[in-house]
Amino acid sequence: MATTADFRNGLCIEFNHDIFTIIEFLHVKPGKGPAFVRTKLKSLTTGRVLDNTFTAGVKVNEVRIERRPYQFLYKDESGFHFMHTETYEQIFLQPEMVENPLFLKEGDVCEIMFHADKEEALSCDLPHYIEAEVTYTEPGIKGDTATNTLKPATIETGAEVKVPLFINMGDRIKVDTRTGVYSERAK
Repeated sequence: MATTADFRNGLCIEFNHDIFTIIEFLHVKPGKGPAFVRTKLKSLTTGRVLDNTFTAGVKVNEVRIERRPYQFLYKDESGFHFMHTETYEQIFLQPEMVENPLFLKEGDVCEIMFHADKEEALSCDLPHYIEAEVTYTEPGIKGDTATNTLKPATIETGAEVKVPLFINMGDRIKVDTRTGVYSERAK
């Protein structure tokens, strides 16, 4: 059991018959009335984010979550197939359990979160950045660099990303998988 004094970013708790991780929290002590804690919680099973206010001192059930490295193998009609990098154990996940599946490439190493007591997969986190080749983009117009103009580009995973005008087909770029935004040219 944990109390609101134990809240920290990344803490996993059981709340409303679901498992949530704390994204952000704020202890508030108003001049009048009891203290409380405002939190932003993200469900590990559905991915939805909600705001909740806890009274200071409330006890919540802390859940032990383990992050394990898995390599993405392939995708078929049953879901996404992964292999543990050390034990070679294979599992498959439903598409809703994978965050931003459009950025997933074969061979990428992801972290899959497991409920430690039940040995149940909860969600899959992609690496923060991936390197991908641009498979299609319109050519940039020479001399059109007065503003920070972006153009659409399709990368090898099939996702569409906005890139600067100087990026051409065949270039390798770095993409932030959390936001889907171009980061830089890959070296």
